[in-house]
Amino acid sequence: MLEIGFLKLSSPVILAPMSGITDLPFRTLNRRFGCELAFVEMVNIRSLSCRNKRTLRMLATNEFDKPLGVQIIGQDPEYILKAMEILADFKYDILDFNAACPAKKLIARGVGASLLKEPAKLAEILKLIVVNAKVSVTLKIRIGWDKSSINAREIACRAQDAGISGLFIHGRTRAQGYSGNVDYQVIKEVKAALKIPVIASGDLWSAQFIKKMFDETGCDGVAVARGAIGNPWIFKETAQFLKGGTIIKKPSRQEITDTMLGHLNLCTDFYGERIGVILFRKFIDWYTKGLHKTKRLREKSRFCNTKNEMMAIIEILDNINE
Repeated sequence: MLEIGFLKLSSPVILAPMSGITDLPFRTLNRRFGCELAFVEMVNIRSLSCRNKRTLRMLATNEFDKPLGVQIIGQDPEYILKAMEILADFKYDILDFNAACPAKKLIARGVGASLLKEPAKLAEILKLIVVNAKVSVTLKIRIGWDKSSINAREIACRAQDAGISGLFIHGRTRAQGYSGNVDYQVIKEVKAALKIPVIASGDLWSAQFIKKMFDETGCDGVAVARGAIGNPWIFKETAQFLKGGTIIKKPSRQEITDTMLGHLNLCTDFYGERIGVILFRKFIDWYTKGLHKTKRLREKSRFCNTKNEMMAIIEILDNINE
């Protein structure tokens, strides 16, 4: 069992927030395959404070979408408090603060991973959030700004002292982005220094990679991001592998196409046909990764505008002989 503040989880495998990915349809699909705690897309506090319609839509949920985490990004205390005031109208279980995003446009504003260079300032922000939050508060960091400034342990200890209930840590520096090797040793050192749970991420592409993360770092949980895109089976596979050491059979082509249809339906039901189909397009490459004779169909799917057009593509994929 993984305990993060007031929240008790039976699974240590969490669906991480991903911009443009972890909307309600995506979370719903992954929960069907064993995902327990899932996060909405990262929320900008300024946009939320202004009650931006798109931002509010990102927070859409339902009675089955729980437990649920919300991740915010920003630095201005005024906007943080306003955003938390608005969030009081929503039902969620964990509030995570992002000090890990490496995107250049966010770094230029002094938010995300930029705060790794200002540990004292980050600690003050966390104190403000913890004091005013109605739910458990966590922090997401990277191991440092670059290889010459690995300061994850310092930041993690400051954050724990500020009152957070858990730490999410990606095992790369900001300079690495999403390339290069994950540093298991730094995560291990952070885990050894804290009393609160540590949830690790980075290169969690399969049940075997997830077990390696647990074995190498001693972390309490993992946060799966890109490894779950087009692969909701990762939650079921990991549960089986961690429990008995066995790998369940990879999904058949029909299982994949059935899941694609289910995801498409969730998208069109939530967004409406046209927008739902357009937003679903980006998942085709992920679902068909490793399948033979799919290149032309992937290219064709990028021009689908109706549900019937996309369903026709999926039907052809289902009937291709390997």
